[in-house]
Amino acid sequence: MDSVFFYRNSKPAGGEDGALQELKIALQPNVSVTGWPATAGSNALAGFTALQDATVVDRLRRAGASLCGYTVMSEFGFGLGGSSAGEAVRRKIADAELVVDMLGESRLAAARADACGFKPSYGLISRFGIIGLIPSMECPGIVSGNVRQIRGILEAVAGPDELDFSLPDEEPLDFSPQEIDPQKTTLGFVPELVGGLSGQQQNKFMSALEFLKKSGFKVRESRLPDFSRFALVHRIVGSVEASSCAGRYDSVRYGPRAVGAKNWNEMYILSRAIAFGSLVKSYLFQGAFFQFEKYEAYDNACRIRAGLLADMRQLHSEADFLVIPTAPGENLDAVSLEETYRMFDFMAFANVTGQPALYMPSVGGAGIQIVGPRRSDPDLLALGESILHAGRGGN
Repeated sequence: MDSVFFYRNSKPAGGEDGALQELKIALQPNVSVTGWPATAGSNALAGFTALQDATVVDRLRRAGASLCGYTVMSEFGFGLGGSSAGEAVRRKIADAELVVDMLGESRLAAARADACGFKPSYGLISRFGIIGLIPSMECPGIVSGNVRQIRGILEAVAGPDELDFSLPDEEPLDFSPQEIDPQKTTLGFVPELVGGLSGQQQNKFMSALEFLKKSGFKVRESRLPDFSRFALVHRIVGSVEASSCAGRYDSVRYGPRAVGAKNWNEMYILSRAIAFGSLVKSYLFQGAFFQFEKYEAYDNACRIRAGLLADMRQLHSEADFLVIPTAPGENLDAVSLEETYRMFDFMAFANVTGQPALYMPSVGGAGIQIVGPRRSDPDLLALGESILHAGRGGN
């Protein structure tokens, strides 16, 4: 194992002719590939080998992509502590990487790799074969050097899947290239978020907004005073879902089994104690607390989530897209829940609402996120291409 890859594919050649034939794509070990060690970065899955391909893997192969291997990931992909996500793209070992986004991981990985990162709308990509942790908030994200490549990958993997019963019954989206007219496009920004940035971060973000104005876009303020509630909802709802999902890891078929247990129940408890790392373990404890001791908090969080969805719909009736700071902070290897959530302060909201979010580096000197309404993915990617085109002086 090297610093980037946990497992290298000895036969990376693409399977078929297709739109992605020349593309090398890295995966994380929470995306199942037949015969690969899909451990999801956790001791709980030590020794597990995937029995079939995830739907995204099958579709990538059908489109002709070459699969490089599994990169090093944080446990179950929660946060970026110890993860090499984005590094294969930064070093040009891979053209793109699939990074499951549950807090903002694909976007923050792109930020540290000086690349583009995209979290699609929830329900756009099948989760079949994904070893998940927070089912209602996670989806496969894409890190790549350019937006056009992201669009091509998304076109190949998106769409209905009879193997994923959680996908809504919706018409497939059209990812054909399209033009964006800046003068007919309104971008909103949230002043409350800008006020939470350091002086240097504020200057960079305001420079990015100024660049967008000069590029012809209409830029206006969009009020969202309850933004802090997104992290609260994510923390409560996400931890309860994670606690429920992790119940299947019993160390019977794979993972570590504690020695010296006197009975089945003791073996289960002791084995789970050594199966998970400290960060995930604390997250699961929190979820169990809300699930069994403070269920009313979980119930309230679900209601608040519905209200936040309505607030976002209202914002998008006033602005086509929102421009959000990234502000990843300093500690990318966070070890506590507080540090982890602080890293994703301005990112986790899109996982709560299921909206698509695109991170772009160096827009007017700053990395920014642009967020659209759910299922506006083709328009959002077209906007991203338009902005990057303007940043290159129209070349």
